[in-house]
Amino acid sequence: MTGSQNHYLVGVDTGGTYTDAAVMDAVSNEVLASAKALTTRGDLAVGVCEAIERALSALGGDTADAASRVRLVSVSTTLATNAVVEGHGSPVCVVLVGFDETMVQRSGLSSAFPGLVVERIAGGHDHNGGEIEKLDVGALADVVDKHGSNVEAFAIASQFAVRNPAHELAARDFITGKTSLPVTISTELASALDAPRRALTAALNARLISRISLLIRAVQQAMHRFGIDAPLMMTKGDGSLARAETVALRPIETVLSGPAASLVGAATLSGLSDFILSDMGGTTTDLGVLKDSRPQVNEQGADVGGWRTMVQAIDVRTLGLGGDSEVAFDLKGTVSVGARRSVPVSLIASRFPGVLQQLEDDISDAESGSMAGRFVMLPLGRVPGDGQLAGLSRREQEVLASVSAEPLPLRKLAAGSGAHRTLETLSRKGHVQLAGFTPSDAAHVLGLQDNWSREAAVLAARLLVRNVLQKPPSDELTTLLAQRVWEETVRLTGRAVLETALGHHAIEPGGAGGLIDVVCRGEGRRSLARVSISPEVPVVAVGGPVKIYYPEVGKRLECDMVFPKSCEVANAVGAATGMIARTVTIEVNGNGAGVFRVHGPESVSQFASATAAIDEANRLARETAGAQVNAMGGGQVSFAEDVQKFLLPDAVDDNGLLRATIKIEATARPALSL
Repeated sequence: MTGSQNHYLVGVDTGGTYTDAAVMDAVSNEVLASAKALTTRGDLAVGVCEAIERALSALGGDTADAASRVRLVSVSTTLATNAVVEGHGSPVCVVLVGFDETMVQRSGLSSAFPGLVVERIAGGHDHNGGEIEKLDVGALADVVDKHGSNVEAFAIASQFAVRNPAHELAARDFITGKTSLPVTISTELASALDAPRRALTAALNARLISRISLLIRAVQQAMHRFGIDAPLMMTKGDGSLARAETVALRPIETVLSGPAASLVGAATLSGLSDFILSDMGGTTTDLGVLKDSRPQVNEQGADVGGWRTMVQAIDVRTLGLGGDSEVAFDLKGTVSVGARRSVPVSLIASRFPGVLQQLEDDISDAESGSMAGRFVMLPLGRVPGDGQLAGLSRREQEVLASVSAEPLPLRKLAAGSGAHRTLETLSRKGHVQLAGFTPSDAAHVLGLQDNWSREAAVLAARLLVRNVLQKPPSDELTTLLAQRVWEETVRLTGRAVLETALGHHAIEPGGAGGLIDVVCRGEGRRSLARVSISPEVPVVAVGGPVKIYYPEVGKRLECDMVFPKSCEVANAVGAATGMIARTVTIEVNGNGAGVFRVHGPESVSQFASATAAIDEANRLARETAGAQVNAMGGGQVSFAEDVQKFLLPDAVDDNGLLRATIKIEATARPALSL
C-alpha cells in the first residue's frame, strides 16, 4: 500500500446484484482497496454508502482522512441498460417537429412504449438546412398546456435537425421557459440524418432521466456522508467519462456503461492490449473485444432490448447468465440456467435467519409442491408502503401489499395461478424480488463458494431433488444436482466465449454449434474425431463469480485464461481510470456550382471555397469538442481527426467536393487537484 499522503480515485459500479467500490492511487492507478455490497434497489444510497465505506475502511487508516484525499469519484452502472430491456421508464411527451405519419411509424415509438404521448407540430428543415415551415409555437404551447402536468420530461426531434437544429433549440427553450421539466433534443444525442431513430433515442433518454438521477443522488449522499469533496463523473457506453450533471440529462449515454467500464478496467488490471473480455456478475455476463488497446465500438449505435439507438457504445454481447440466474429442471432432470435473475436462497438465509426454518418446514411437508424453496420479498432497501403504485392494477396493488421486506414462501402467497401470475408481473416491473435456487447456491453446495449460508443452499437443493426430480433427497443426489447446475453454467459460459471469438453471436446447432458444445461440455471428441476450438487471444475473466467457473472453461477451451488482480471489481476500476472524450462530426455539402455549406452545431454557413469550408468545419469541430471536454472536467486535451471526402466525377481537387465529413475526437484525463 502506498503512503498515507497519496491522493485517491474512487470507482463505483452499481450492478443488478452488487455495488462495487475500488480505491485507487491517483498517480499510479494501483488498486489500494476494494469492497462489495448488495445493490439495494429500494434505496440505492444504502448499497452505495456501504460499498464506499467498506473500501475506505479497507485502506487501514483513518476513514475521514482517506475521504479527504479523494480527488475523483466515477460511477458505472447497468441501470439504464436494464431499464431499456425491461421497458421501464418515466412518463414523457415526445414532440415531433415536421414529421409525417410515415416517419412516426418508422420511429417505432408506439410499439416500443404503448401509451406513450406523441405529438406532431409543424416546422422542420430540408436536407440543406433551409426552413421548410416555421415552427408552430402556438401548437407547441397547446402541447405543453395539455401534457406538462402529466409527464416527467419532454423529448424533441425535428426533421433534418442535424443540418439545422434551430427548431429543436427553440422548442427546448420554449418548454424550459414554461415548465421546470427536463427536455431532451435529438441532436444532443446523435448526428446522423435518420430522424425517426433520433426520435426513438431522444424518447428513451427522456424516460431514463429520473432513474439515473436517483443513482447520482445516491452517490452524492454517500460523498456528503463521508466528507468527500471531489468531482463526480459517470461512465458512458463507449467507456469514456462525463460529469454526472451532464449525464443526468443524457442518461441514454450510460446504456452499456457497465460493460464499457469493465473493458477499461480489464485493460488497466491485465496490462494486455488484445483480449476477449468476459465479465460475469450476479445477473448477466458481458463479452467484448479489446484490439490494439481500443475497445471495439458499434458505430451503428447500441442495440438494447431490440431497439437500435443512435448512441455510440462498445460492441458488446450481454446474456442473462450469472451467479444469480434462475435454475429450472424438467421432469427428465435436464437443467436449464435461465436469463431471469433470482435472489439466491443462500443469500437471503444469511440475512434473514427465519428462511432456514421455512426451508425445514418445506422439507417436512411432503406435499409442499414445486414452489417449495422459493420466496418473494420487497427489493432490498425498500420498506412496505414505500413502493411506486402508479401503473399498477388494483389486483397488483393488493398482492403487493401482502409482500414484506422479509422473504415469504412463494407457495403461501401464490396459492392460486392468478396470484402467481400477478407476482411474476410485479417482479418484471421491479416491485418485488423472487428468490430460489441459483448457480451461486449450487456453488455453496459443492464447496466452491462460502460467503453465504451453505445450509440453506443444501436444503433448497434437497427440495429440488424431491419435488422436481421426484427422488428421495440423498446426499449423493443433492451433490449431483448441484454439479449439473455448475456444469451447465460452465457450458454456457464456454459457448459464449467461443461465439465471441468466432465473431458472431448465433451458430446453427446442427453445424459448428454442435462442435462447440462438444468442446464446452468437456468431451473433446465427436465419433472418431478429436475436437478442439480455442480463442487465439487471451480471455480476461472479471467479476465476482469468475473463479468458480472460468478455470474449468479455460481447460476445456485450451486457452489462456487471465484472472488479473482485483478482477472482482474491474468495473469500478474502469470507472475510476476512464478518459473524458467527446466526438463532434460536422458535414460540408457542395451544390456542384461552387457553393459549400458547413452544417455547424448551431447554424449553417456558406463558403465559395471547399478548402475554406473544410477548414472552418475542422475549426468548429475542434473548438466544440475541446470545449465540451473541458466543460466536463477534462485536463489537457488531445485531438484525433478523421476527414472523409466525396468528390464529383472527374473532379481534380477539393473544389469538386460533393460532401465531406469531418470527425474530431477530443480526449483528456479528468483534471485533478493533487
